[in-house]
Amino acid sequence: MPSPLAVRTAVALPSALLALLTAAGGAAADEPPPSGTDWEKVAACESSGDWHSNTGNGYHGGLQISPSTWRAYGGDRFARRADLASRAEQIAVAERIVQDQGLGAWPNCAPQALARARYVADRGYPGRRLGLRL
Repeated sequence: MPSPLAVRTAVALPSALLALLTAAGGAAADEPPPSGTDWEKVAACESSGDWHSNTGNGYHGGLQISPSTWRAYGGDRFARRADLASRAEQIAVAERIVQDQGLGAWPNCAPQALARARYVADRGYPGRRLGLRL
């Protein structure tokens, strides 16, 4: 049977290491992407800025959100599909998507959205703390 000190150490050590890694930025990969995503740029890239786009390709609205993703992130409380919702409602749903999936949900247009975050990172803030994966 291990000594009480060994048991306390075995229990406390992982918690202490986790706290140290988090403080040092080790959990940065799990942080959400930066706030201030330029949704206008994403919409310009995805739908030429048409917030009510419905081209028949299975994606809707300015940010080209699929119906299943729209429903999964609460969009159906605003409208049946993204193209039927307001710009602000689409952005609200997009912010939820980003918290869960990151900007990779828009693989072709994510560089547009990251422009502001890169600018901030270039000013001396560690990019990985902003959720950047360069």
